[in-house]
Amino acid sequence: MLIALMTDIHGNREAFAACLDHARQAGVGRYVFLGDYVGYGADPGWVVDQVSAMVRDGAVALLGNHDEAVLLPTGQMNPVAREAIEWTRHHLDDAQAAFLRDLPLTLEEDDRLYVHASADAPAQWNYVLGLDDARNSLLATERRLTFCGHVHVPQLYRLTETGKLADFRPRPDVAIPLLKHRRWLAVIGSVGQPRDRDPSACYGLFDDELDTLTYARVPYDIATAAQKILDADLPPVLAVRLEHGF
Repeated sequence: MLIALMTDIHGNREAFAACLDHARQAGVGRYVFLGDYVGYGADPGWVVDQVSAMVRDGAVALLGNHDEAVLLPTGQMNPVAREAIEWTRHHLDDAQAAFLRDLPLTLEEDDRLYVHASADAPAQWNYVLGLDDARNSLLATERRLTFCGHVHVPQLYRLTETGKLADFRPRPDVAIPLLKHRRWLAVIGSVGQPRDRDPSACYGLFDDELDTLTYARVPYDIATAAQKILDADLPPVLAVRLEHGF
């Protein structure tokens, strides 16, 4: 079965809709959402409604740090993120907030672990930014495959049976064999706010029969998503980021 892995949607309706359409055309049979449905973008309610409807239909959804932040004080966030979260609080209804409140931090399924941030301390929202972080995350679980988000930059780490850890930047639309004699940690990238200088939306396609992972890049209507941010009086830098992918 082909599983779509989507994370860091961040209220970006246009990017999310484009990725969902791409996934349907690819023949996806299951959806796993790794958190951060809100924050930054101007359509948090629409995104949460779409995800919650898909969860009722069998999808999996996890909690992200921005999702948690709309329910709790945001003191640890930078001023731009904090302003976006404050705005978001006033644009979610009670049912949408309740959906976020009930989301789990992790899910284990077969040989896979799904988590928003690093697996070694999911509730602390640590980033997987390099080999040391990846090793900590990999060693925190016995699962062979770990899929996470949070970083907004796609990256893949592999750990050999002898303990050698390496990483590489995956190329879009290339199926990567996740060899069974190695353990893998895949940072999926971001649907709604990519930060790898490629503004196209990013998500993962995992084939659980062939054991391959493909990073998909999906063009979308960036101009509309950016204009919505400006019209909502959210920080203008959030619109600029969409246009440039940083």
